[in-house]
Amino acid sequence: MDDKKFLVYGVSKGLGKALIEGIPTAQDTIYGVSRSMPSFSNNNFHWIQADLSETNSVQTVKSTLQDSPIDCLIYNVGIWEKYAFTDDYRFESTDDVELLTMIQTNISACILHLKAMLPNLRLGQNSKIILIGSTWGLDNHNGHEVAFSASKYALRGIVHSLRETLRQDKIAISVINLGYLATEYPLSVPVDDVISRTEGALIPLQDVLNAVKFILSTSNATCVKEITMPAMLDENV
Repeated sequence: MDDKKFLVYGVSKGLGKALIEGIPTAQDTIYGVSRSMPSFSNNNFHWIQADLSETNSVQTVKSTLQDSPIDCLIYNVGIWEKYAFTDDYRFESTDDVELLTMIQTNISACILHLKAMLPNLRLGQNSKIILIGSTWGLDNHNGHEVAFSASKYALRGIVHSLRETLRQDKIAISVINLGYLATEYPLSVPVDDVISRTEGALIPLQDVLNAVKFILSTSNATCVKEITMPAMLDENV
């Protein structure tokens, strides 16, 4: 298999860090975008410092990639309200600037970066786009977080509509709707240990990587539009 070029957003920690560590091979080239410097490095990893809440982040990434092909773009970005997922969350008390920053980072930046990177993706081999979504973007979930939920619904809209643009290019675009993740346990912790420590309530990162690997393994005759992965014990959906 030919070497691949990856562009991954949100690589400084958690799932983004795991994607860098567990998906590309030693021969692949990886461009990783984040506001904070990742705590890892290898010879094939190139860090791009960019704050996606700022509109000039597109130019920052594009100036680094220039005309380089991209075989896989993963947008793993999602900030949420200050008191999200707690009993202290109150929509009416959420700061307006905070809400607008979330929309810029989670939705606007995603659309603008995808638009800018389409020429690079067209130069790739069997190119794939994967957006990391959430079960907060599914119908009839039980969450209260308004702006976060709206942004994750938006990712699904991007996938369903952009697929029509990319059909002629045979570039597949997917969204993975994830539930609660065991992000505090790195890939070095075996899956069985993660399940034991979390009492089966959180999704091991290895399971998410397997879903990504499945999407990347498909031919350009296939488009995996959505994968939904709630935790087995999650009653939110």
